Amino acid sequence: MNEPNQPAQPVKRFIAGAVCPACSRMDTIRMYQQDGVMHRECVECGFADSLDERGNSIPRELPTRVTAKPVTKPASAHVAQFFPNPRLKKKDS
Repeated sequence: MNEPNQPAQPVKRFIAGAVCPACSRMDTIRMYQQDGVMHRECVECGFADSLDERGNSIPRELPTRVTAKPVTKPASAHVAQFFPNPRLKKKDS
């Protein structure tokens, strides 16, 4: 049976008549709830997504130039410190 130290697995139920949005196969979708969020997955093609409280699919954010995190390059420059040369002073006229 369930041990008290191990978390309980969510109950996954097949949805009768449901069609997979990816492979269009019928009766291959199973749904389960985890942390208060409904999830659905296809056992044929492996398609999986999450649903909001109204049953709408929550789209995953596509990686774009705007959403990509900038890559930081290590600094290859060195700090230059200049010291004045007393012999190069301008002569006052």
